[in-house]
Amino acid sequence: MRTLKNTVHKILNWEYWNTNVIYFPIFFYWIFLSIKARSLGFFNASNPKIINGGFALESKKEIYDLIPNQYYPDTLFFKAHETLGTIKKALESTTINFPFIIKPDIGLQGLRVEKINSWKSLDAYLLKTNYDFLVQKCINYPLEIGVFYYRIPNQKQGVISGIVNKEFLIVTGNGKNTVHELIEQNPRFALQLATLKKKYGNKLNDVLPINAQLNLVPFGNHVRGSKFTDVSHRVNEKLLQTINNICLQIPDFYFGRLDIMFQSWKDIEQGKNFSIIELNGAGSEPTHIYDPKHSIFFAWKEIIRHYDILYKISTYNHQKGYSYLNIKQSRQLVVDNKRLTNYLKSIS
Repeated sequence: MRTLKNTVHKILNWEYWNTNVIYFPIFFYWIFLSIKARSLGFFNASNPKIINGGFALESKKEIYDLIPNQYYPDTLFFKAHETLGTIKKALESTTINFPFIIKPDIGLQGLRVEKINSWKSLDAYLLKTNYDFLVQKCINYPLEIGVFYYRIPNQKQGVISGIVNKEFLIVTGNGKNTVHELIEQNPRFALQLATLKKKYGNKLNDVLPINAQLNLVPFGNHVRGSKFTDVSHRVNEKLLQTINNICLQIPDFYFGRLDIMFQSWKDIEQGKNFSIIELNGAGSEPTHIYDPKHSIFFAWKEIIRHYDILYKISTYNHQKGYSYLNIKQSRQLVVDNKRLTNYLKSIS
């Protein structure tokens, strides 16, 4: 019965549809832009300092290296098969303590991003880590947003084209129901039940005290159960200037989304008490489209609008000498990205 309910819920709410289904109708518009640009890989020129413009297979470490240190959490890079002892020693000279975040250096969809609470759980994670990865200080600010920003290369003033608020997968106790039962009461959370069982096991049988909260996925990821709400109305002159000032300090960054954790809206407008968790480039979605109040037609319109902006920025940079990907490179990028997706899903 639960499987049937989940299936019906996914069918009736487009935000859960397969990505290929969502993007298929506008795939032809991408082809149209590619013909105009004479390259399927025109996006490569959008953010010249980021591999593939940040469309896919970009290194998170290399992106963090572009951002001024004060704007993102302490982060360490490790090669695949790094030993637990080496990691322990490296952490001694940082502010990173338990719990911390661990994630693939080249990743997607929040796959294999985990909160690590002990050496034991880190050791277990490393058993399936056949890739370079990052260890990052856990940020405890209560709010998280995704800010979509773009700037035409010959201009100093950028634009915030959308903001999404991310509500974590948090259950609130009532002193009666188990965590498992609380998850099943929320259709959005219920879709994550199989994954949560693997992660929490028998802990899902615990009964939380009245009003006690448990954050089951401590980062805002739509695939992992977070609710996305469109808060683009929050854009004002103060916030725009703060974000624009930050992005001007990131070399050759013109198009993408900043995922930011922060203390309050007043603070983020003033440029304090915030941290950039990730910066995504040409492959960024305008994730405010996933607000349940928006229709699939709104989503298609927004995606196309951002494709047009990406095309404009990429062609401008191309005229300045930055290259596109050729057909062979574009095809290989798709193949390699699909291979990475399948691999990370298989070990998640």
